Amino acid sequence: MRAVLIEKFRTPPTLVSVDDPAPTPGGCVIKVEATGVCRSDWHGWMGHDADIVLPHVPGHELAGVIAAVGGHVRRWKVGDRVTVPFVGGCGSCPECHAGDQQVCRNQFQPGFTHWGSFAEYVAIEGADLNLVALPDEMDFATAASLGCRFATSFRAVVDQGRASAGEWVAVHGCGGVGLSAIMIATAVGANVVAIDISNEKLALARELGAVATINATTAPDVVGAVMEATDGGAHVSLDALGHSATCANSILNLRRRGRHVQVGLMLGEHSRPELPMGKVIAHELEIYGSHGMQAHRYGAMLDMVRSGKLDPKRLVGARIGLDQAPAALMEMDRFQAVGATVITEFGH
Repeated sequence: MRAVLIEKFRTPPTLVSVDDPAPTPGGCVIKVEATGVCRSDWHGWMGHDADIVLPHVPGHELAGVIAAVGGHVRRWKVGDRVTVPFVGGCGSCPECHAGDQQVCRNQFQPGFTHWGSFAEYVAIEGADLNLVALPDEMDFATAASLGCRFATSFRAVVDQGRASAGEWVAVHGCGGVGLSAIMIATAVGANVVAIDISNEKLALARELGAVATINATTAPDVVGAVMEATDGGAHVSLDALGHSATCANSILNLRRRGRHVQVGLMLGEHSRPELPMGKVIAHELEIYGSHGMQAHRYGAMLDMVRSGKLDPKRLVGARIGLDQAPAALMEMDRFQAVGATVITEFGH
């Protein structure tokens, strides 16, 4: 099969021919029909993820059709249209038994712990536990955006942030995760203030439901601007970028007893940010991490998509071929297009 291969961190990946994967007894092989190019993939290419062993095939936001199943798989068959969370559970640890596969102690992540979906085929373990059936009406490019950005945002806003109607939600960073969070928070009835450095992205944030926007490059005081827009601070605030400054701003712009959700990955030089713990204590703030979403929670999100309350298709940007993926990956930290870039041509 054709695949994008990283042979050395921070050097251009190459498009090569490698052996097709085979399913394990409890796993499956998916013919990839679409896969997103995500900033998490860029972090992997940079060498920020300790799980990656070179040579490596990146890619974790995927959707496609099952091409082969292992002998122990009972819920799925060849030809089924599926996607998969970017965190897969083992099914045996206490966290998995509690339904918290997103923090499984033996978790796997396509594109990180094993070869991913910048390829014609990808192997997935634990098919019966970790696969998600796609609605027939959902195209593969839209489905690919669910596995990381959209599902991660859904859990961050709904499960971790517990955003509710009438509350103020601040979203720092209007990339794929941030724009998804804006759409989801709006759908549950919250009032959203969006913060970014791009007027183009802030304009899209308004189209998706943000009632206020703040350009961090022109606002002299981002925290003060959020406080003013929300009449005292956000009830829920998300750092959707993963930067020391946005993390601190997200905590500082909360009202008393507010909830901060760290959804952007904090890696590299931002892995140990300074936090305003004095304010956390004095105002009884809550700080949550959010790490993907379990396969069994996709049903609630997909029901909102079917009803029209959520429209992830609006967040799909450029569609590219597998041969364009190396350049798109390397440019993630320098240039992020409005909307998710999705690989949809693989040369099958």
